[in-house]
Amino acid sequence: MAFDLPAPMTGTPLLSFEPLTEGILLKRYKRFLADIELEDGSCVTAHCANTGPMTGVLIPGQRVRLRHAPSPTRKLAWTWEQAEVPGADGQPCWVGINTALPNRLIRAAIEAGCLNEVVGPTVEIRPEVAYGENKRSRIDLLLTPQSDSADPRKIYVEIKNTTWCEGSLALFPDTVTERGQKHLRELMSVLPNARALLVPCISRDDLNAFAPGDSADPHYGELFRQAISKGVEVFPCAFRFEQDKILWQGKRALEARQSPVR
Repeated sequence: MAFDLPAPMTGTPLLSFEPLTEGILLKRYKRFLADIELEDGSCVTAHCANTGPMTGVLIPGQRVRLRHAPSPTRKLAWTWEQAEVPGADGQPCWVGINTALPNRLIRAAIEAGCLNEVVGPTVEIRPEVAYGENKRSRIDLLLTPQSDSADPRKIYVEIKNTTWCEGSLALFPDTVTERGQKHLRELMSVLPNARALLVPCISRDDLNAFAPGDSADPHYGELFRQAISKGVEVFPCAFRFEQDKILWQGKRALEARQSPVR
């Protein structure tokens, strides 16, 4: 199947789901757990699928949205999906905090034609393909372009959920990430036999540019700029999170310079 659709308009829904349940965040603890008070006054414990510090989006007392999916195979029936934060424009903004979602979201964006300008027509998308030194890593997505594409090389796509910001500038990472540093080195290693694409998935709609988070991880910033100089491509893009869907908000500008120090 070829993915060669016209690029969709801003506001096009990419993922839809049952309406999420709203509540108030009481606390997050043990990294993976969060206590939330629902609108009916009851309290539940939800799984927090985000191992990072969640800088700027972890605010006790904030409104949050949860997915309810009880199952015999799950310890917790609730999963924390979204958080409301003060936006860069001063208005409330919903942020996607579930780090398990961006891979599915970016795949949907590629299939819908949102990334056509960078990936071109694609005939195959494979998730979690082994690569890197001794094939110990897995690339988020491996794309196979159409045979008549201007550049027929396979495209290795690494996706980073991005929620931290300073002003209207999205930043990644928000803490030291040796794993993220490794991913940049591995992206550089596939060149020039293949293309390497880093996609900062900006999981909020109030930011207009992306830069590496030098103040949180200076070495990542250095590797980021080195990767660009070696030929790694970067395509920051943003999404709007609603109670029952996620909408495409378009490409964002790239600022590879060192980001402001906190």
